[in-house]
Amino acid sequence: AGLKDSITTARSMGITSLNDPARYGLTLVLGGGEVSLLELTGGYSVFANDGVLNPPTSILRIEDKQGNILEEFTDKSSQVIPSEVAREINDILSDNKARTPAFGSNSPLYFPNADVAAKTGTTNDYRDVWTIGHTPNITVGMWAGNNDNSPMHKNVAGMIISPVWRAYMDEALK
Repeated sequence: AGLKDSITTARSMGITSLNDPARYGLTLVLGGGEVSLLELTGGYSVFANDGVLNPPTSILRIEDKQGNILEEFTDKSSQVIPSEVAREINDILSDNKARTPAFGSNSPLYFPNADVAAKTGTTNDYRDVWTIGHTPNITVGMWAGNNDNSPMHKNVAGMIISPVWRAYMDEALK
């Protein structure tokens, strides 16, 4: 796809922090660019939503004490990738057999009775780990790391943050 087109696609999916293409190389596809958890979770939600971006929204409506609406959410969703592409990515991210060699067949990413897609990430120096996953109704991203940017215990995201993510998803799926 090339670096320029990849950044353009990421931007259309709500990832706006990749602003210095000269810094990125082929490792961009593996997380070689710094992106906030909110942007990354919003980007993954495009896959859950059949290719449609719903920009993160923190306020749905503000009313004064008389009930007058001062501010209200307006839908700004848009189709940013083809539905078929989103469905193929969901299929890949839901493939328990493909991740079994790395995580085992019954990892925190495996939901035998639910349609859940998930992806983990660990920086080379173990300073950051994250897990992001989604169902057709919810996308949840979690990050762990030290506030002083020091390395954590040398282990991958699947063993550090994924169990916490799984516990949350178990509750959310109820």
